Order: sequence, then structure tokens, then C-alpha cells
Amino acid sequence: MRSIYLTAVATAAILAVGGAAAAPRPAARDARLWAAAQLARPGQLLLLQQAVDIDSRSGAAVGGRKVEALLIPRLKALGMTVEAVPAEADGLPENLVARLSGTGKGRILMIGHIDTVFGPGTVARRPYRTDAENAYGPGVIDEKGGLIEGIYALTLLHDLGFKDFKSITLLIETSEERGSPGTRKLIDRLLAEADVELNLEPAEQPDGVTVWRKGSTTFHIDVKGRAAHAGVAPQDGRNAAVELIHQIQAADVFPKSGDGLTANLTVMSAGTRNNIIPEDAHAQINVRVREQKQVGEVQAVLEKNAQTTAIPDTHVTVSREPAFPPLRSNPATDALAVRAQAIYAGLGLTLGTGGNGGASESALAAAAGVPALDGLGPVGSGTHSDQEHLELKSVTPRLYLLTTLIQDLGRNPPPRMK
Repeated sequence: MRSIYLTAVATAAILAVGGAAAAPRPAARDARLWAAAQLARPGQLLLLQQAVDIDSRSGAAVGGRKVEALLIPRLKALGMTVEAVPAEADGLPENLVARLSGTGKGRILMIGHIDTVFGPGTVARRPYRTDAENAYGPGVIDEKGGLIEGIYALTLLHDLGFKDFKSITLLIETSEERGSPGTRKLIDRLLAEADVELNLEPAEQPDGVTVWRKGSTTFHIDVKGRAAHAGVAPQDGRNAAVELIHQIQAADVFPKSGDGLTANLTVMSAGTRNNIIPEDAHAQINVRVREQKQVGEVQAVLEKNAQTTAIPDTHVTVSREPAFPPLRSNPATDALAVRAQAIYAGLGLTLGTGGNGGASESALAAAAGVPALDGLGPVGSGTHSDQEHLELKSVTPRLYLLTTLIQDLGRNPPPRMK
């Protein structure tokens, strides 16, 4: 009856006057599950340390496989079948698909990733460590903390003998930080078999779930000039670097921050030697959008700029690297958030909702008509920097939240989105 009650709360909240979600009534705390979550904490943090202390940057196949070798035995010990699926792009480790069958109705897909943005040797310089409040290390919150939480949620369900779901699938992917080029077709296949997607990305600050995300696209600007001796005959050259600067300045018409469209220069390179006029120059502009049509608007500006050069006889090419579409605000995600809020309220805690510019696989789920809830990992901040950390006080409440939400969705899966 408890899960039916949660579903009713969610529906009532979403249908509230004016569309505003009412504060959910707390769901009764499951004392047995809460105690199990507390007891799991030391093992959960130990496994997190072991995973963080392996360099696994996107494209580092050896490191990714080392993390997978750490996790596969634990998944198999839970009775899960584990399949290593070859990546759909070169130079990437295999993706893992772990499956568990139950006796209920809900088909749940959880997604987490083991790739990070940190290069080889990062762990040697700053390995996993903790202080009184936080755990630190490369990928500790983005996203190894969430992935380990997901594995421990499955562990609690196994230990408690919970089977009231039709299937639980955990996708461990290896190229999310690059826009999941090695996983897109696999994600599509798994979504076709799912009623709901739960994403293990970090929580929204200060303690919430993610109900919208921006889409992400990277534009490449390439300039072809003409090389020449920088001292003997510089006039014979056509400086690609100078033209690139002109193109970047012309593109500087979009916001750099905020909840809407943003466009930021992230990579640029030019030249090969200090005595040669650069023949080639390259830049990347990372664009984040709330609406997919905004990608085309940015592309139109960049392509128009490319038609006008400041350096004669240079040629400018604009290309686009696809990534994730935006996760738009939608009633199905809001309803899932209300279910989660009711669970958290049973712990005497308030679960917020929000969104950010970081793209994720949940946008692919929503686009496929599968209700999705993101930001179910632990609380933390400083992602993609040496200040990355996980707030230790969030570990047990977040594990309880995810595990209880899986139970609820196993019993009462949501309808597909229209």
C-alpha cells in the first residue's frame, strides 16, 4: 500500500491548481531499510575509494577496464547477469550492462558512468582522501559516487530479498564526458525495454534532484591559411591564428553564463614553430541550450561569420559535434520528483528540485518517451576541477532515497510520456 500512496501523492501534486507541485506528505520511513543503509556506509565508502583511485579518463581504455574489473564481481554476486558491450567508437573500453529479473511490474533502467575528465597521473597527485565533512578525489562525485551508490542500492535490495519489480538494468557507460559517442545505440535499445530511467549524476545543490538540463553541443572552427617563414617572408603567409581570433571575436555575441543559452570558448590551438606563420588554427566553442532549436541559431551565426575573413586568402570551416539534447521540464519528471520528495520527507529532510547546464543521458530517455529523473547521486560540488568533493553527510540519506524509489517504481511504474 505504501507505494500506491506515493503514486497518489505524486499525481495529486502535479495536478494541483495552476500546475504547481504541492509539498508531498512524508512517506513513512522504512526502519529496516534505513538501518541497512547505515550499516552499508563503511563498505560503500571503501568501494568508492577503490574506484576513485583508478585513473579512468574518457578514452583511457585500460583505466576504464580496471574500474569495471573492480565492479563486475560485486554485480555478479547480486545475481545479476553482466554483459560487456563493445563501445560504438574507437579507443573506448566496453560498456557494462548488468541485469536483474524480479517478480513485479516495473522495468527500471539506471545509468551511471565511470569515465572522468582527468588525465593519467591525477590519482598519483591527489588520491582519494576524506576529512570530517567531505571525500575528495578525481571523479568522486562525477560520477563514481553516484555509480557506487547505485550498486549499493542493488546490494540492499538483494540483502532484503526485494523482488517486486520486473527488471532492473544498470548501464555502466564509459564515454559520457564526451557526449556518450560509444553508447548511443545501446542506450536507445535499453530505453525501449524500460518504464523509467534513473540517472546517478550528482545531486542538485544544496540537496535536490535534477528535473531539467541543458543540451550540449560543441562547434569546431577550423581555419586554413598559408605557412611562410616568419622572418624572411612573413608577407607571403596567411596567418590562420589571427583569422581564428577574428572569428572568435565575431562569435562573442552569446551569454557566457546563466540558465539560458550559453556559448564558451574551451579549446584553441595554432602554429607549429616559433618561426613559421601558422597555416592552421582550431577552436572549440561549447554551447549549452534549453531548447534544441537554439543549436541551429548558434550554427547560423558561426557559419555567417565564416563567410567574412579579416585575413585574405584564409578559409574558415564550421562543423558541429553532436552531444546531448536538453532535458526539458515536463510533468513526467516532475511526478517522479514528487515521489522522491515524499520519500526524503520521511527522513525529515527536504529534497529540492532544479537544473543545470550539465548534459546527461536523461535527456535521451525523455526524448524517447521514458520518464526520467536525474541527479540521484550524492551531494557534492567542484566537478571537473581539483576542488571536486562529495559531502559525506549525504551518503546514507541518498542511498536510502534511491533504494526506496526503486522499490516504489518496481511496484508502480509510471506511464510512458506522450
